[in-house]
Amino acid sequence: MTRLRLRWTGDRGVGTASYTAYARDHEITAPGKPAIAGSSDPRFRGDATRWNPEELLLGAISACHQLWYLHLCAEAGVVVTAYVDDAEAVLTLDSDGSGRITEALLRPAVTIAPGDVALAESLHQAAQARCFIARSVAFPVRHKAVVTVATV
Repeated sequence: MTRLRLRWTGDRGVGTASYTAYARDHEITAPGKPAIAGSSDPRFRGDATRWNPEELLLGAISACHQLWYLHLCAEAGVVVTAYVDDAEAVLTLDSDGSGRITEALLRPAVTIAPGDVALAESLHQAAQARCFIARSVAFPVRHKAVVTVATV
């Protein structure tokens, strides 16, 4: 079981007296961890300097893929020396103001020690198949990985 606490910090003194009266600010905490400052996307009157739920979801997908990938590489004898993912998600808005993420694209750029590049590339598919966050969402998660061999 995963647990955390979300606490709304956006009361400006009048609560939710109107749609524009309150901030969307909140904090996500768990024992022994730094707080995550959250808000909504600026399109929904949020604070752009804080993490929004869409970013946190994409971050969870990206991190899950990375963690599985590193695990699978370690098991397969592929030595990863660097990993960066420039991920993105598409948020589609409906006419009633609701919306949903309709797809996510991971772009991991991986550097490996001299070795089997084809195996390193194939392990991204295996990582995607095992990532429980990506397996839990109702939209496709794709990846376009680039594997580079480190120069010695």
